[in-house]
Amino acid sequence: MTVNIDLVKQLREETGISLADCKKALEESEGQMDKAKEYLEKRGQAVAAKKVDRAVNNGLIETYVHSSGRIGVMLEINCETDFVARGGDFKNLAHEICLQIVAMKPLYVREEEIPEGTVEDKKSICLLDQLWMKDDTKTIQSLINESIAKTGENIVIKRFIIYEF
Repeated sequence: MTVNIDLVKQLREETGISLADCKKALEESEGQMDKAKEYLEKRGQAVAAKKVDRAVNNGLIETYVHSSGRIGVMLEINCETDFVARGGDFKNLAHEICLQIVAMKPLYVREEEIPEGTVEDKKSICLLDQLWMKDDTKTIQSLINESIAKTGENIVIKRFIIYEF
């Protein structure tokens, strides 16, 4: 199926995924935008799964202090290269995760860190399992997977700390 270039451009603008991948997604979904987005999301998850073992030796420390000055967060988020770490998309991802942490106050990054016998809901205390506050159809892990698909690099949240009065 031949796909309209304007549709490819629109999907590219909405997702940030490469033009070639957007074109392929639209071809696979017969020009339907919603199905193309689903295709790209599934592809992003597959790409993320392949990159999980790759070393993440670069990254950045992102901080956020709420306007009240009574709560703040410091986040260490890592990627494979300094090129990606210095990029706007990666910095924006780090900022969005900081906002999530301040708003939702998770206790752990991932489920493996939760001590045995903890009876609290894992989705409320584990950052990666939380629904993203700006789009409750996505978890923080799926937000990271989207960034992995865009950058082509593994991205890992190492740790965070919340400061609060």
